[in-house]
Amino acid sequence: MQQQPPVSTDKGPLPSLEELLADVKPGETVLEMRGVTKRFADVVANDRIDFDLRAGEIHAVLGENGAGKTTLMNILFRLLHPDEGEIYIRGHRVHLRSPVDAINLGIGMVHQHRKLVAAHTVIENIVLGHPKAGRVLNLKRAEEEVKALSERYGFKVDLRARVWQLSEGEKQAVEILKALYRGARILILDEPTTALTPLETERLLESMVNMARQGLAVVPFITHKLPMVLAVSDRVTVLRGGQVVAQLNTRDADEQLLARLMVGREVLFDIQRPQVEPGPIVLQVEHLSALNDKGVPALENVSFSIRQGEILGIAGVSGNGQRELAEVLAGMRPARNGRIRFDGRDITHAPIRERWRLGIGYIPAERTEVGSIGDFTLVENVLLNFYFDDELVKRGVLDYRRARELTRHLIDEYGIAAPGEDARGRQLSGGNLQKVILARVLARHPRLLLAALPTQGLDIGATEFVRKKILEAKTQGSAVLLISEDLDEVLMLSDRIAAIYEGRIMGIVPAEKARREQIGAMIAGISEEASS
Repeated sequence: MQQQPPVSTDKGPLPSLEELLADVKPGETVLEMRGVTKRFADVVANDRIDFDLRAGEIHAVLGENGAGKTTLMNILFRLLHPDEGEIYIRGHRVHLRSPVDAINLGIGMVHQHRKLVAAHTVIENIVLGHPKAGRVLNLKRAEEEVKALSERYGFKVDLRARVWQLSEGEKQAVEILKALYRGARILILDEPTTALTPLETERLLESMVNMARQGLAVVPFITHKLPMVLAVSDRVTVLRGGQVVAQLNTRDADEQLLARLMVGREVLFDIQRPQVEPGPIVLQVEHLSALNDKGVPALENVSFSIRQGEILGIAGVSGNGQRELAEVLAGMRPARNGRIRFDGRDITHAPIRERWRLGIGYIPAERTEVGSIGDFTLVENVLLNFYFDDELVKRGVLDYRRARELTRHLIDEYGIAAPGEDARGRQLSGGNLQKVILARVLARHPRLLLAALPTQGLDIGATEFVRKKILEAKTQGSAVLLISEDLDEVLMLSDRIAAIYEGRIMGIVPAEKARREQIGAMIAGISEEASS
């Protein structure tokens, strides 16, 4: 079958990009998607979706996980082909065969997970694979062009730095510059503020507004960062169940309205932290140090304590020792130095099973790699936290009937959307899989709950549910260590907040005294006087 070229079907040959976008006026429609439908077996991911973009606007696409956002944007960038529907660029119907065609038509996409070569410099990443590079690479000329783009749109990044040396915000800037260098006039951003510090987020939002002011059309698609949407977007399209449920001007919306449209019910944003009189110290960490997987120091001289009925939030940007801290406390990584005391008992070198028996529950950040086994049934996944339980195992024999009853009870109590207890872990969405992990851990009523990134990647509804359950555990007497890269979440749920930067605790602040700007500065490495 001969492939169709990316040409108009109704107006003759498609003009060049320069001709196509010449004299575009702010507010003029530059792109339309009409009746776009995409099916995966029996699942309709996109159901006759209409979507349009105007020059000089930020048009946010919202929806829960599974709503169809990623599928729709992947169709626009031609990572996927639609089963039905049409795409028009400034009135010209176009057939896109691949992302190369999309790029040639001025469509750029910045993915949530970086697609950069860590060992290469910034400028090398930007020009890599670009036709301008030619057979002889003229880096000096490329640097001049990229510097002009950086100045034009307000990005600040060292073009000769290696990517591995950059912060997450700088890597994000590199990805955007890479798209702009390829001529993008329509820029798709997948969850653009994930893993950024508050300051980096502010800078990105300023750059997005700047790009729109200069005629670009920007499409951030987002799961839960509604304040960002309200701050910078002009219009919002909300998807639910693969369909457009609303398209409205941002000035006519608020958080509650957008959340209700996304989820189909009222959602609580400002969950009130229950006041609980803290009990005795449950966890005492003293001068703890540990190495990462490469044998490089990841934790340095970390000390803190958590009391019964208290939540200590660890705030920080990804890669600053949070993973290593959780694993050392859970017994999955050895401590290099220091001491860990649980209810006054030294457990620094205690094995994992002993920690579980003592009452330590662990919700790992990697729900599919560490927290569950995809080919196991839900019963088997629940048993990962119960196989040593005296009520389920008698003389080495598992009472499978009781295990099934327990799993069915947890499915009902936690509202887990699954065909039944025999469903495989891989069949569940991220939010429902997280509920399974949360359910099996909390069902043991842990004395200490280690919750690492418990809402990462979850949609608004699942996030609300998980946060409520963590607060419930606190009121029932658990000491909770909450590790989160969402500063708003840490501020909302924690009784005290510890900021971590490059493996060190920069300070511990009581929640009633914590200021967002102060914690944001601390997780960026700026130390402030903070009382514990």
